[in-house]
Amino acid sequence: MASSKSVSEIVQDLWDLLVAYARQETIDPLRNIGRYLAFGIGGMIVITLGVFLLGLSGLRALQTQTGDVFAGFWSWVPYLIVALVFGGLVGFAISRIGKGGVGTNPTTSIPGASR
Repeated sequence: MASSKSVSEIVQDLWDLLVAYARQETIDPLRNIGRYLAFGIGGMIVITLGVFLLGLSGLRALQTQTGDVFAGFWSWVPYLIVALVFGGLVGFAISRIGKGGVGTNPTTSIPGASR
């Protein structure tokens, strides 16, 4: 026969179960999202800095390596070229933003993958 517990022991066990469940379903996922965001923000900063420096080097190359092509009145053209390239990169990045949540798989089909 099963051992009988007092009401206070049953309530305490129920409370412990409820706290463990709440921790499992709220605190642990928040820690995982925090780690996900930390790596994402760190990567974003590094990539943004790298793209900015590449754009700056492209601007400098257009200004110095093209001879007299962009001299005088045309000195603004290298800035326009670099701005258009940056605009294109931003547009491409925005077009690639998906609607999936954190940790979800993309909706693209993978050959050979079963669903």
